[in-house]
Amino acid sequence: MKLLLVEDDPSMQSTLQRTLGRRQIDVRVCGDGAQALAQWQALAPDVVALDLSLPGMDGLEILTRARAAGLRTPVLVLTARGTVGDRILGLNAGADDYLPKPFDLDELEARLRALRRRLPAENGNGAAPQTPVEIGTLRLEPASGAFYLRGEVMELTPREAALLRALAVRPGHAVTKERLFELVFPGETQVQYEAIEVVVYRLRKKLAGTSCSLMTLRGLGYLLRAERAE
Repeated sequence: MKLLLVEDDPSMQSTLQRTLGRRQIDVRVCGDGAQALAQWQALAPDVVALDLSLPGMDGLEILTRARAAGLRTPVLVLTARGTVGDRILGLNAGADDYLPKPFDLDELEARLRALRRRLPAENGNGAAPQTPVEIGTLRLEPASGAFYLRGEVMELTPREAALLRALAVRPGHAVTKERLFELVFPGETQVQYEAIEVVVYRLRKKLAGTSCSLMTLRGLGYLLRAERAE
């Protein structure tokens, strides 16, 4: 995996470059916000890890400009800003995932690898959706990976987002429990198989009272569908 790390802290740059390098991740670093877009375009990374507090141009502006320029690389925001408002700003700007500092290196690696393989694997033919996916009042924006419900961005955990995205790209079609587990808990051998049901339960609560429902089809898996108006 080729990772572009946009981070101005030399100690963080060195630590991540050394540690992730041992895990077969090629880390290229950029410490200046004004140069980040040029590096992004030149390197064509698999994933971008982006700090929000940068000299010259902050991370949100970089992300907004990158998406406007058509750069669809998955982005993991790394920041000490941990409020819900900051997470929503990042998602609206086009972030795919959010990891507050300080973070565990194993979790960082798992999230990076999940971002790299998530979109190509979701619709079963190696291609991510190119246009917004709408199911009732739920909308998935492919450029950012963000979900909107009734026009408002949904606050989702990375696992909830991964499960909902896997279902949204195949509306009305069942996705097996096994496949969802692979997408939601990639490479996590210590997680119990039934954990997928917890994520489904949380999503159902967030979709309650809307035009979308997450259904269980015994023996087939789960599907997402829009309820018909009476």
